[in-house]
Amino acid sequence: MKPSATRPMLKLIQDKRGSELIEFALSAVVLLSMILGIMDCCRALYAYHFVSWAAQQGTRYAAVRGAEWGSATCATTTTFSCNASAENVVNYVQSLANPGISASALTVQPTWPGATVSGSNSACATTHSQGCMVTVQVNYAFSFVLPFMPRSAMTFTATSQRPIQQ
Repeated sequence: MKPSATRPMLKLIQDKRGSELIEFALSAVVLLSMILGIMDCCRALYAYHFVSWAAQQGTRYAAVRGAEWGSATCATTTTFSCNASAENVVNYVQSLANPGISASALTVQPTWPGATVSGSNSACATTHSQGCMVTVQVNYAFSFVLPFMPRSAMTFTATSQRPIQQ
């Protein structure tokens, strides 16, 4: 090649007029990925906090109502006078699902171990009587939205335990 033919190619390689646009595009992709990743992690913390709060509220619901509170079935989750049956506790906790929390991914397991606060079983003639313990475990399957985050669902679990008051 003649030196005059390579001069335009050399000039084109050394030209820096479009480099700012490429640098901005690369930087913007990294910055937006970080911001969206932080937002997705905040969603995970929000879900974790909700699971903990829901377990506490479910235990409170069961502890306040006990076995002798009212009728056996609830018309709605806001019905005041209904017993703390397993079905009523599950329905109540699932009704607490806030925006961003999928009630279908929420699993609630209320149990009555049949023991008192001190651990004795003799005082608990029925498992729903006053002074006996109630335990509510809440599980939530959380999935990240972004493609570069883990694809498998993370399971958040919280357990709460209280003595029955009524």
